[in-house]
Amino acid sequence: MSASPSPVWHAFTQHGLGEEIPLIDRAAGATLYGADGRAWIDAISSWWVITHGHCEPRIQAAIRAQTDRLDQLIFAGWTHEPAETLARGLIAMAPAGLAHVFFSDSGSTSVEVALKMALGYWLNRGEPRHRILVLEHGYHGDTIGAMSVGERGVYNRAYQPLLFDVGTIPFPAEGREQATLDALEAACRGADRPAAFILEPLVLGAGGMMMYGPQVLAAMRAICAAHGVLFILDEVMTGWGRTGTTFACEQAGIAPDILCLSKGLTGGALPLAATLATPAIFEAHLSPDRGRMFFHSSSYTANPVACAAANANLAIWREEPVADRIAALAAMQAERLAALDGRGRIRAKRRTGTIAAMEFVEEGSDYLSAIGPRLNAFFRDRGLLLRPMGNVVYILPPYCITAGELDRIYTAIEEAAEWIGRE
Repeated sequence: MSASPSPVWHAFTQHGLGEEIPLIDRAAGATLYGADGRAWIDAISSWWVITHGHCEPRIQAAIRAQTDRLDQLIFAGWTHEPAETLARGLIAMAPAGLAHVFFSDSGSTSVEVALKMALGYWLNRGEPRHRILVLEHGYHGDTIGAMSVGERGVYNRAYQPLLFDVGTIPFPAEGREQATLDALEAACRGADRPAAFILEPLVLGAGGMMMYGPQVLAAMRAICAAHGVLFILDEVMTGWGRTGTTFACEQAGIAPDILCLSKGLTGGALPLAATLATPAIFEAHLSPDRGRMFFHSSSYTANPVACAAANANLAIWREEPVADRIAALAAMQAERLAALDGRGRIRAKRRTGTIAAMEFVEEGSDYLSAIGPRLNAFFRDRGLLLRPMGNVVYILPPYCITAGELDRIYTAIEEAAEWIGRE
């Protein structure tokens, strides 16, 4: 008797295409093992969350220990040791000036929290501002506020009536950086003063791994500071070493007013997010008046088990040579990316830290380009989890990946370029 169709509705999946959906049974290091005996190298860290590797022993041990002690606790007016320890650990690691941590459960919600903090800050100061500035091609999640501050297009076309208006600053493409800075300067000094500017530092993930330099990031920060506009950095993807430093903003020598973290916060083991803010933003909500409190929460805010996983992750960062592993991976990525020179079907090769990306020459280069599903199947059949965004192929592996595993990835990319060229 054949198995009945799965009732699962998968994320970012068009079930009408009938694409294979492998059933994964277990994982270790950089490898996923299927229930049918096949194996795949996880070349994208399972959607950018796995940092040290799947089922990292120290993190798994912390999860097991915490489940026997405290599994869940309301976080409105109550607290627990894993959250207290984690908040102090995050402040110690974060850029200087951030002093308060608000927990939530995903990258999208960390952004929602940041936006609400910014609006509440200005309202409680008695000078309400409502306009948010965003960077062109940005992506910040799939909840309503996060979609509103992201790029408008196929991701959110059906939900357009629900989204609020924003001011868009052009992406600082190479050679066009000054146009970005001029546009930001004009937007910040306009009559309708913005509440905040939100952006992804150095690398725009879902926008196609678009990259820009730290000097531009530093200049954008300076403009916002000069005009009193809150600077929100979404480091949900770029944080935890992906760009070569613990947080991408370190490379620009800056600190934001609000910092959004998730994905690698627990090493990728469990969902957890944190929004870090300066004392000024916290104190704007501090009052004997209960009507000025920060009105946001979720049932699983600061879940103790997730916090325990995150504390184990922070311990790994403090006690193990994580920076050396990141530097080694970045060097391997640079070497293998350079070896693709001369491949006629590959263009726009780029890298920031451990993130490498390239574009396949193909008509139609947006997210719905037909080349995406074809490449996805090509790589899956060769034992790789590589999930192109349209014609953009990117490699964003866990830090434990070996040189041999990386070679397999790049060999398959070369083969894919030849295969596409013959079709």
